[in-house]
Amino acid sequence: MVDRALIQENLKNTLTETHFTGVQKIKAGKVRDMYEKDGQKVFIATDRQSAFDRILAAIPFKGAVLNMFSQFWFEQTQDIVPNHMIAVPDPNVTVAKSVTIFPVEVVVRGYITGSTDTSAWMSYKQGERLFCGMQLPEGLKKNQKFETPIITPTTKDDKHDEKISRDEIIASGLVSEEKWTKIEEYALAIFKRGQEIAAKKGYILVDTKYEFGEDAEGNIVLADEIHTPDSSRFWKADTYEERLAAGQEPENFDKEFLRLWFKDHCDPYNDPELPEAPDELVKELSARYIDIYEKITGKTFDYHADEPIAERIQENLNNYFA
Repeated sequence: MVDRALIQENLKNTLTETHFTGVQKIKAGKVRDMYEKDGQKVFIATDRQSAFDRILAAIPFKGAVLNMFSQFWFEQTQDIVPNHMIAVPDPNVTVAKSVTIFPVEVVVRGYITGSTDTSAWMSYKQGERLFCGMQLPEGLKKNQKFETPIITPTTKDDKHDEKISRDEIIASGLVSEEKWTKIEEYALAIFKRGQEIAAKKGYILVDTKYEFGEDAEGNIVLADEIHTPDSSRFWKADTYEERLAAGQEPENFDKEFLRLWFKDHCDPYNDPELPEAPDELVKELSARYIDIYEKITGKTFDYHADEPIAERIQENLNNYFA
C-alpha cells in the first residue's frame, strides 16, 4: 500500500545531485550518475524526472523505485540475455560490470502511442508511414496494438536522440549486422517476457527502451535499466479495450501525464525556463511509481524515510567496497 503521507513529508527530500567519495565520478546523466571503482561501474539512480530531453522535476523515492525495479527485471530476464548487474548495495545503487555500450537505443513498441515529437503516434498522425525503417499500415488509431511488436531504434545522444533504421545502423557501422540481429532477438524476447509478467498482474507493457553493450569477452550484455516506469509505458489492462473504444486515454502508470501537463503549459523543447511542476502531480507520480513496483514485483517498497538519502548511500558504498 502506497504511503501518501510519507510522500507528502518527503516532497523536498529528494536526491537531485550526487557527490560521493571513495568512488570516481564519470558523468551525470539525465537520471543516473555514473561512478567507477576497482574496474566496476557504480550507477546512482537519482530522483530527477526527465522528459523532452530536460529535467522536469524531482520525484520523491523515484530513484530507489527505478533501481529496485530494474533489479527485479534483470533477475527475471537473465536466462534470456546476461546483464551488467553485479550487486545492489543500496536501494539507489547498482554496481555493474564495465561494458562498452552500443551507440543505439533499442525501442520496442507493442502499441502506437505517445505525445512527444519523436513518438510513433505523433509521427504517424503527421503522415509518416515509414517509421525507423518500419512500414506502418494505414488506418491505425492512437493506442492501438500492433499485430506484432516492432523495433524502432534511436541514436544515443546526451541532448536529443534521433530516429534511425536497422539498415542505417548497419550501413553506418554503428553496430555490425550480426550483432544487431542478435540484439533484436534479445530485445523482442525480453519484451515478450515483460509483457507476460505484467499481464499476470493486470498491466500492459506498452513500449520500452533497452541499452545493450559488450563486455571484455565480446558478449552482448543488457545494461542501464529495464522495464521501469521511466523507460517503459504501462497501462491498466482491464479498462484498456473499453477506453480505447470510447476514444479515451488508457489508464497509465508512467510519466505520460506529467509530459502532457508540460505540453499544455509551455513549449518544453524550446522555452528557456520551465514552470514548476505542481506538488499534486509530483506526489501522484511518486505514488504511481511505488504502486506499480509493488504490484508487479509483489514486494513491499521500503521507503527508508528516516535516513538522509546521500548519507545512507555513502555508508553503503563504503561498506560494499571495504
